[in-house]
Amino acid sequence: MQKVRIIPTLLYNNSLVKGKNFKSWRVVSDLHTMIKLYNLREVDELIFFDVNAGENNFIDFELIDQFADECFVPLTIGGGVKSLDHIENLLKVGADKICINTSSIEDPDFILKAIKKYGSQCIVISIDYKINENNQKEVYVKSGKKKTGKLLEEHLKEMSDLNPCEIILTSIDHDGIMDGYDLDTISSMNSISSCPIVASGGAGSCQDIYEVIKKTNVRAVSSSSIYHFTEITPLDVKRFLNQKNISVRL
Repeated sequence: MQKVRIIPTLLYNNSLVKGKNFKSWRVVSDLHTMIKLYNLREVDELIFFDVNAGENNFIDFELIDQFADECFVPLTIGGGVKSLDHIENLLKVGADKICINTSSIEDPDFILKAIKKYGSQCIVISIDYKINENNQKEVYVKSGKKKTGKLLEEHLKEMSDLNPCEIILTSIDHDGIMDGYDLDTISSMNSISSCPIVASGGAGSCQDIYEVIKKTNVRAVSSSSIYHFTEITPLDVKRFLNQKNISVRL
């Protein structure tokens, strides 16, 4: 059986930050310290998002180069990725996978070009969504600041048909609330996606992570707030899941 991956997400805005619903950012820790801690706590992978890289039109390759040298697990990098040169340079400084969000809406052909040149195995699509005023699940970009007018199911189908490595699916409404994942949406999107889904947004307990795995059949779970605002570590999560007969790397 495929082992479930437990993946902490690091959100960066000049410092390591965490917010609620993609806003109200607050500094939570030092980036380099957290990288070292996660190395010790046997995480399966790490995801790093620079939340302002796209808006600032600046990817800090030097910073990524520095902490990638300290990271001994697979590393996914996202934020501001708009060109093949960006992907090339991120791979050179230590990224294992490149995550693309806004450009998947603004320039879908770029996704095709990226997968053709670098292969599906290193291209990840991130999709952020929330309930709009018409009670529809709408895709947002620019770190949740901009409505796209595109509905979640349509965009997810289009992206999964391009055959990326995986899709990180984040509910903005659940982000940072620590009250559980959007189980119904994750389950329905996982059932129609032709590529693996990484569930993101909502973990506040080990039970929350167990439930999203059990009820949606995802094999990868991304979390952030739970590791900053509780005493729970990724290793605690793995041990809890192991006791529930969920296959994890221990």
